[in-house]
Amino acid sequence: MTAEPLEIHIIADSTGETGARIARAALAQFPGREFVIVRHRRMGSVEQLRKILAQLPLEKPLAVLFTLVDEKFAEVVSRFCVDYKIPHADLMSSALAALEAASGTEADAVARRPVGVEADYFTRVSAIDFAVRNDDGSVPAQLREADMVLIGPSRSGKTPLSIFLGYLGYRAANVPLVPGIAPPPELFHVDRWRIIGLTMDADRLQVIRNQRVRGMGGFGNRDGYADLAAIYDELDEVGRTMRELGCPVLNTTGVALEENASRIIDLVATRALKFGALLRPPPGVEGKSDKLG
Repeated sequence: MTAEPLEIHIIADSTGETGARIARAALAQFPGREFVIVRHRRMGSVEQLRKILAQLPLEKPLAVLFTLVDEKFAEVVSRFCVDYKIPHADLMSSALAALEAASGTEADAVARRPVGVEADYFTRVSAIDFAVRNDDGSVPAQLREADMVLIGPSRSGKTPLSIFLGYLGYRAANVPLVPGIAPPPELFHVDRWRIIGLTMDADRLQVIRNQRVRGMGGFGNRDGYADLAAIYDELDEVGRTMRELGCPVLNTTGVALEENASRIIDLVATRALKFGALLRPPPGVEGKSDKLG
Protein backbone atom coordinates (compact mmCIF):
# COMPACT_ATOMS: atom_id res chain seq x y z
CA MET A 1 0.00 0.00 0.00
CA THR A 2 1.40 3.37 -1.03
CA ALA A 3 1.92 5.81 1.83
CA GLU A 4 -0.38 8.82 1.83
CA PRO A 5 1.35 11.94 0.48
CA LEU A 6 2.95 14.06 3.18
CA GLU A 7 1.47 17.55 3.34
CA ILE A 8 3.96 20.35 4.03
CA HIS A 9 2.14 23.50 5.11
CA ILE A 10 4.11 26.71 4.66
CA ILE A 11 2.83 29.61 6.77
CA ALA A 12 4.34 32.95 5.83
CA ASP A 13 3.82 36.68 6.15
CA SER A 14 4.92 37.14 2.53
CA THR A 15 4.85 34.82 -0.50
CA GLY A 16 6.06 31.66 1.26
CA GLU A 17 8.76 31.14 -1.38
CA THR A 18 11.57 30.91 1.19
CA GLY A 19 9.80 28.17 3.13
CA ALA A 20 8.86 26.32 -0.06
CA ARG A 21 12.47 26.31 -1.25
CA ILE A 22 13.73 24.94 2.03
CA ALA A 23 10.97 22.32 2.02
CA ARG A 24 11.87 21.19 -1.49
CA ALA A 25 15.57 21.02 -0.61
CA ALA A 26 14.85 18.92 2.49
CA LEU A 27 12.37 16.67 0.72
CA ALA A 28 14.95 15.87 -1.94
CA GLN A 29 16.53 13.69 0.76
CA PHE A 30 13.37 11.54 0.82
CA PRO A 31 13.11 10.46 -2.84
CA GLY A 32 10.72 7.61 -2.10
CA ARG A 33 8.06 9.75 -0.43
CA GLU A 34 5.32 11.68 -2.19
CA PHE A 35 4.51 15.11 -0.82
CA VAL A 36 2.35 18.15 -1.39
CA ILE A 37 3.38 21.70 -0.50
CA VAL A 38 0.52 23.95 0.64
CA ARG A 39 1.24 27.65 1.07
CA HIS A 40 -0.64 30.00 3.39
CA ARG A 41 0.55 33.43 2.29
CA ARG A 42 0.48 36.95 3.67
CA MET A 43 -0.53 36.27 7.24
CA GLY A 44 -1.38 39.69 8.69
CA SER A 45 -3.18 39.02 11.96
CA VAL A 46 -3.47 36.51 14.78
CA GLU A 47 -7.09 35.88 13.79
CA GLN A 48 -6.03 35.01 10.26
CA LEU A 49 -3.39 32.63 11.61
CA ARG A 50 -5.82 30.89 13.93
CA LYS A 51 -8.30 30.42 11.11
CA ILE A 52 -5.62 28.76 8.96
CA LEU A 53 -4.42 26.57 11.83
CA ALA A 54 -7.97 25.42 12.56
CA GLN A 55 -8.24 24.20 8.96
CA LEU A 56 -5.13 22.00 9.05
CA PRO A 57 -5.98 18.35 8.24
CA LEU A 58 -4.82 16.87 11.53
CA GLU A 59 -5.92 13.39 10.48
CA LYS A 60 -3.30 13.35 7.69
CA PRO A 61 0.49 13.11 7.87
CA LEU A 62 1.68 16.71 7.83
CA ALA A 63 4.40 19.09 8.91
CA VAL A 64 4.34 22.85 9.34
CA LEU A 65 7.16 25.20 8.34
CA PHE A 66 6.77 28.90 9.03
CA THR A 67 8.59 32.11 8.15
CA LEU A 68 7.05 34.79 10.34
CA VAL A 69 9.09 37.77 11.48
CA ASP A 70 6.56 38.85 14.11
CA GLU A 71 7.35 36.99 17.36
CA LYS A 72 3.69 36.92 18.42
CA PHE A 73 2.68 35.27 15.13
CA ALA A 74 5.47 32.72 15.40
CA GLU A 75 4.48 31.93 18.99
CA VAL A 76 0.86 31.30 18.00
CA VAL A 77 1.87 28.79 15.34
CA SER A 78 4.51 27.13 17.51
CA ARG A 79 2.12 26.74 20.47
CA PHE A 80 -0.59 25.25 18.25
CA CYS A 81 1.83 22.72 16.75
CA VAL A 82 3.10 21.69 20.18
CA ASP A 83 -0.44 21.30 21.53
CA TYR A 84 -1.49 19.11 18.61
CA LYS A 85 1.84 17.29 18.32
CA ILE A 86 2.44 18.50 14.75
CA PRO A 87 6.07 18.30 13.55
CA HIS A 88 7.10 21.88 12.82
CA ALA A 89 10.04 24.20 12.22
CA ASP A 90 10.39 27.95 12.73
CA LEU A 91 12.60 28.97 9.81
CA MET A 92 12.88 32.65 10.69
CA SER A 93 13.13 33.27 14.44
CA SER A 94 16.40 31.41 15.02
CA ALA A 95 18.04 33.18 12.07
CA LEU A 96 16.91 36.59 13.33
CA ALA A 97 18.08 35.81 16.88
CA ALA A 98 21.50 34.69 15.66
CA LEU A 99 21.96 37.83 13.54
CA GLU A 100 20.79 40.07 16.36
CA ALA A 101 23.34 38.47 18.69
CA ALA A 102 26.12 38.76 16.13
CA SER A 103 25.35 42.34 15.11
CA GLY A 104 24.25 43.74 18.45
CA THR A 105 21.28 45.26 16.64
CA GLU A 106 17.61 44.38 16.89
CA ALA A 107 15.85 43.22 13.74
CA ASP A 108 13.20 45.56 12.31
CA ALA A 109 10.70 42.67 12.15
CA VAL A 110 8.91 44.25 9.19
CA ALA A 111 6.65 41.69 7.54
CA ARG A 112 6.48 41.45 3.73
CA ARG A 113 9.69 43.41 3.28
CA PRO A 114 11.12 42.56 -0.19
CA VAL A 115 14.21 40.37 -0.07
CA GLY A 116 17.38 41.45 -1.82
CA VAL A 117 16.09 44.38 -3.87
CA GLU A 118 19.49 46.02 -3.82
CA ALA A 119 22.79 45.46 -5.63
CA ASP A 120 22.48 41.68 -5.43
CA TYR A 121 19.01 41.67 -6.99
CA PHE A 122 19.93 43.89 -9.91
CA THR A 123 23.17 41.99 -10.49
CA ARG A 124 21.20 38.76 -10.80
CA VAL A 125 18.72 40.32 -13.21
CA SER A 126 21.57 41.70 -15.31
CA ALA A 127 23.39 38.36 -15.28
CA ILE A 128 20.27 36.46 -16.35
CA ASP A 129 19.76 38.97 -19.17
CA PHE A 130 23.40 38.42 -20.21
CA ALA A 131 22.85 34.64 -20.28
CA VAL A 132 19.73 35.00 -22.43
CA ARG A 133 21.44 37.36 -24.88
CA ASN A 134 24.46 35.07 -25.12
CA ASP A 135 22.63 31.77 -25.47
CA ASP A 136 24.00 29.47 -28.19
CA GLY A 137 26.84 31.88 -28.96
CA SER A 138 24.44 34.54 -30.26
CA VAL A 139 26.84 37.43 -29.66
CA PRO A 140 30.43 36.13 -30.01
CA ALA A 141 31.85 39.63 -29.46
CA GLN A 142 30.59 39.51 -25.85
CA LEU A 143 32.22 36.21 -24.91
CA ARG A 144 35.17 37.98 -23.27
CA GLU A 145 32.74 39.80 -20.97
CA ALA A 146 31.52 36.51 -19.49
CA ASP A 147 32.60 35.23 -16.09
CA MET A 148 32.39 31.74 -17.54
CA VAL A 149 31.73 30.24 -20.98
CA LEU A 150 30.10 26.83 -21.32
CA ILE A 151 30.75 24.81 -24.46
CA GLY A 152 29.39 21.45 -25.52
CA PRO A 153 27.14 19.52 -27.90
CA SER A 154 23.47 20.25 -28.38
CA ARG A 155 21.23 19.30 -25.40
CA SER A 156 24.10 18.81 -22.94
CA GLY A 157 22.60 21.33 -20.48
CA LYS A 158 24.34 24.55 -21.52
CA THR A 159 21.29 26.84 -21.55
CA PRO A 160 19.68 25.91 -18.21
CA LEU A 161 23.07 26.03 -16.52
CA SER A 162 23.81 29.46 -17.99
CA ILE A 163 20.47 30.80 -16.76
CA PHE A 164 20.94 29.28 -13.29
CA LEU A 165 24.46 30.70 -13.02
CA GLY A 166 22.93 34.04 -13.98
CA TYR A 167 20.46 33.64 -11.14
CA LEU A 168 23.46 33.22 -8.83
CA GLY A 169 24.91 36.48 -10.17
CA TYR A 170 27.47 35.19 -12.68
CA ARG A 171 27.59 36.30 -16.31
CA ALA A 172 27.54 33.00 -18.21
CA ALA A 173 27.61 32.54 -21.96
CA ASN A 174 27.35 29.27 -23.86
CA VAL A 175 28.56 28.17 -27.26
CA PRO A 176 27.37 25.01 -29.06
CA LEU A 177 30.00 22.77 -30.62
CA VAL A 178 28.57 21.46 -33.89
CA PRO A 179 30.35 18.81 -36.01
CA GLY A 180 31.73 20.23 -39.20
CA ILE A 181 31.29 23.84 -38.08
CA ALA A 182 34.22 25.74 -36.57
CA PRO A 183 33.55 27.49 -33.25
CA PRO A 184 33.51 31.30 -33.40
CA PRO A 185 37.07 32.70 -33.47
CA GLU A 186 36.25 34.87 -30.47
CA LEU A 187 36.05 31.73 -28.32
CA PHE A 188 39.81 31.24 -28.69
CA HIS A 189 40.44 34.72 -27.28
CA VAL A 190 38.56 34.05 -24.04
CA ASP A 191 40.71 33.44 -20.94
CA ARG A 192 41.13 29.66 -20.89
CA TRP A 193 40.27 29.45 -17.20
CA ARG A 194 36.80 30.80 -17.94
CA ILE A 195 35.90 27.98 -20.37
CA ILE A 196 34.17 24.80 -19.19
CA GLY A 197 33.27 21.90 -21.46
CA LEU A 198 30.04 19.98 -20.95
CA THR A 199 29.38 16.47 -22.17
CA MET A 200 26.89 13.69 -21.58
CA ASP A 201 26.71 9.93 -21.95
CA ALA A 202 25.80 9.12 -25.56
CA ASP A 203 22.77 6.97 -24.74
CA ARG A 204 21.29 9.63 -22.47
CA LEU A 205 21.95 12.32 -25.07
CA GLN A 206 20.12 10.19 -27.61
CA VAL A 207 17.06 9.93 -25.35
CA ILE A 208 16.94 13.71 -24.86
CA ARG A 209 17.40 14.41 -28.56
CA ASN A 210 14.72 11.88 -29.51
CA GLN A 211 12.32 13.77 -27.26
CA ARG A 212 13.20 16.98 -29.05
CA VAL A 213 12.78 15.35 -32.46
CA ARG A 214 9.32 14.08 -31.51
CA GLY A 215 8.43 17.58 -30.34
CA MET A 216 9.35 18.84 -33.81
CA GLY A 217 7.05 16.33 -35.49
CA GLY A 218 9.92 14.06 -36.52
CA PHE A 219 11.59 16.67 -38.70
CA GLY A 220 14.56 17.37 -36.42
CA ASN A 221 16.65 14.27 -37.04
CA ARG A 222 18.93 15.94 -39.51
CA ASP A 223 22.39 14.51 -40.12
CA GLY A 224 21.84 11.76 -37.56
CA TYR A 225 21.06 14.26 -34.78
CA ALA A 226 19.45 11.53 -32.66
CA ASP A 227 21.31 8.55 -34.10
CA LEU A 228 23.44 6.82 -31.46
CA ALA A 229 26.40 6.03 -33.74
CA ALA A 230 26.43 9.61 -35.04
CA ILE A 231 26.30 10.91 -31.47
CA TYR A 232 29.39 8.88 -30.53
CA ASP A 233 31.24 10.37 -33.52
CA GLU A 234 30.00 13.85 -32.58
CA LEU A 235 31.23 13.49 -28.99
CA ASP A 236 34.66 12.45 -30.29
CA GLU A 237 34.86 15.57 -32.48
CA VAL A 238 33.58 17.83 -29.72
CA GLY A 239 36.15 16.31 -27.36
CA ARG A 240 38.96 17.21 -29.75
CA THR A 241 37.84 20.86 -29.76
CA MET A 242 37.72 20.89 -25.97
CA ARG A 243 41.22 19.48 -25.77
CA GLU A 244 42.38 22.15 -28.21
CA LEU A 245 40.94 24.78 -25.88
CA GLY A 246 42.52 23.08 -22.88
CA CYS A 247 39.34 23.25 -20.82
CA PRO A 248 38.09 20.83 -18.14
CA VAL A 249 35.09 18.72 -19.14
CA LEU A 250 32.11 17.98 -16.90
CA ASN A 251 29.79 15.06 -17.58
CA THR A 252 26.30 16.35 -16.73
CA THR A 253 24.56 12.97 -16.97
CA GLY A 254 22.25 12.42 -14.02
CA VAL A 255 23.66 15.35 -12.02
CA ALA A 256 21.30 17.97 -10.59
CA LEU A 257 21.41 21.47 -12.04
CA GLU A 258 22.50 22.99 -8.72
CA GLU A 259 25.31 20.48 -8.33
CA ASN A 260 26.62 21.09 -11.85
CA ALA A 261 26.52 24.86 -11.22
CA SER A 262 28.50 24.38 -8.02
CA ARG A 263 31.09 22.26 -9.83
CA ILE A 264 31.44 24.92 -12.54
CA ILE A 265 31.91 27.74 -10.03
CA ASP A 266 34.52 25.75 -8.11
CA LEU A 267 36.40 24.79 -11.27
CA VAL A 268 36.47 28.30 -12.71
CA ALA A 269 37.52 29.84 -9.37
CA THR A 270 40.31 27.27 -8.88
CA ARG A 271 41.59 27.62 -12.44
CA ALA A 272 41.49 31.43 -12.17
CA LEU A 273 43.85 31.29 -9.19
CA LYS A 274 46.25 29.02 -11.08
CA PHE A 275 46.34 31.56 -13.90
CA GLY A 276 46.95 34.40 -11.44
CA ALA A 277 43.46 35.77 -11.92
CA LEU A 278 40.27 35.96 -9.88
CA LEU A 279 36.66 34.94 -10.50
CA ARG A 280 34.53 37.98 -9.75
CA PRO A 281 32.33 37.23 -6.74
CA PRO A 282 28.75 38.53 -7.01
CA PRO A 283 27.76 41.38 -4.65
CA GLY A 284 27.23 40.19 -1.10
CA VAL A 285 29.71 37.33 -1.44
CA GLU A 286 33.02 37.85 0.32
CA GLY A 287 36.23 36.04 -0.48
CA LYS A 288 37.85 34.77 -3.62
CA SER A 289 35.08 32.54 -4.89
CA ASP A 290 31.47 31.61 -4.35
CA LYS A 291 30.38 28.06 -3.66
CA LEU A 292 26.93 26.55 -3.40
CA GLY A 293 25.93 24.73 -0.25
